[in-house]
Amino acid sequence: MPSFDEVLKEAGEFGRFQKRVFFLLSQTGITFSSLFASVVFLGRAPDNFWCRIPGAAELSDRCGWTLEEERNFTVLPLHLGNESVSGQCERLDVTWDASAGCTSPLARYGNHSTGSLPLAPCHDNWVYEQPHASIVSEYDLVCGNAWMLDLSQAILNLGFLAGAFILGYAADRYGRILIYLLSCLGVGICGIIAAFSPNFTAFLIFRFLQGMFGKGTWMTGYVIVTEIVGSDQRIVGIVIQIFFTLGIIILPGIAYLIPTWQGIQLAISLPNFLFLLYYWVVPESPRWLLTRKKGEKALKIMRNIAKHNGKFLSPHYSEITISNEEVSNPSFLDLVRTPQMRRNTLILMYAWFTSALIYQGLVMRLGITGGNLYLDFFISGAVELPAAFLIIVTIDRVGRRLPFAMSNIVTSVACLITAFLPEDIPWLKTTVATLGRLSITIAFEIVYLVNSELYPTTLRNFGVSLCSSLCDLGGIIAPFLLFRLAAIWLELPLIIFSILAAVCGLLVLLLPETKGISLPETLEDVEQLPSDFGKCGKKQKHRDTNSYI
Repeated sequence: MPSFDEVLKEAGEFGRFQKRVFFLLSQTGITFSSLFASVVFLGRAPDNFWCRIPGAAELSDRCGWTLEEERNFTVLPLHLGNESVSGQCERLDVTWDASAGCTSPLARYGNHSTGSLPLAPCHDNWVYEQPHASIVSEYDLVCGNAWMLDLSQAILNLGFLAGAFILGYAADRYGRILIYLLSCLGVGICGIIAAFSPNFTAFLIFRFLQGMFGKGTWMTGYVIVTEIVGSDQRIVGIVIQIFFTLGIIILPGIAYLIPTWQGIQLAISLPNFLFLLYYWVVPESPRWLLTRKKGEKALKIMRNIAKHNGKFLSPHYSEITISNEEVSNPSFLDLVRTPQMRRNTLILMYAWFTSALIYQGLVMRLGITGGNLYLDFFISGAVELPAAFLIIVTIDRVGRRLPFAMSNIVTSVACLITAFLPEDIPWLKTTVATLGRLSITIAFEIVYLVNSELYPTTLRNFGVSLCSSLCDLGGIIAPFLLFRLAAIWLELPLIIFSILAAVCGLLVLLLPETKGISLPETLEDVEQLPSDFGKCGKKQKHRDTNSYI
């Protein structure tokens, strides 16, 4: 009985069919990255707002004031009395009633200067010139409530975390394409509801759900792509991440053209409904079908792939069956049951956590150029583009392990140097920090590929989802780690990043080299992967035909 990879080679490892599926599923990267980074524009700080004095709304209506006139009567006297008070988080502790005059509402307080009038903190009576520009002005996430904006991003990351576990497990049990389509539907519906949430609590609930389904679309689409191509073509796992970067680059353009946060939210959510059309053009992963002992369906899909690729499968391929390995519902114990699987899992979990923590930390710290938010964000995305191209030109020549390790080591060195460079040469600090950003992006993209190559088909989606969940944990911790340590010493976070990256660079050298090796189908295949450095880059014939399909 031929192996699946032998059948795939005869049907075409990366023909017209795989290229079409690859292009279609890659679009998911654009919508997912837009969701991932959308808080930058959804939570944009309002340009101009102030705290309204109780009774000011009624007095403004009676007097026919414009917003600018009301602001002058409210904030200007406060600022004249105390220049350090902006009028955004504090107000004069007075009340305007029917006795207040339209030309001088503070006249009733006699000769007291505004500087002697008591102040009161503002709680829920803010006025915004653009009340629907962002969720900050929509839900009053200012002053004492500013931490709630960070909470919204943490909730999104928690959704990613839940999606990695729940939908990763579901994709291994019920099928890749089914969970992909349901996730696309969930992202679209939850995104629309979030855009019209009546309060911040409802927004957080559907933000969480949108994150959960969003993670399902990205991870499941990624696994489908890597499972339908040959072992020599799995570089598409890197190329697909270029579309993630394209989403980062496109997002500021969308935000620039759409003035309201609801419009931005809808713009990044509605395209997910278009992905439901993939039901008719993207098949179930034949590798997954084989693990569920559905050889006839897998054979039918393989014949269809061969037909679209202009190939023809041998007529003696009457049935494809799974190996002797018993298929069961995956669990975490399956990922640590054997020595090689246990080592791979623990190292990959650390690599995911470190990559996310350092990546987000450097993005927040670097700030790119400062000034124009849209331009700065565009540049931050453009910096990531060379990463995928550098990987493409090196990974099939020298393997996965060495670039993976070196990118972490370069990140470590760059962070360490940046921490101790003097402040009077900012251009050099920015250049070295950008090098660290580029290097950690390379590490981040390689871990996707390596993770999918180190698990058997029965556990691949669950393994990738579980390990990548540490990425979401790193994303939650990153802002707190950065700002708390920076309060002690501005460069202290860079020292921590340097240590984490150096340890990761050493640990990944213990992973097996997967260059040119077929995707493992069983736990036995994983245990037989070459782990010594001398076998890097060599195609291994380490399995007999009985360990395949």
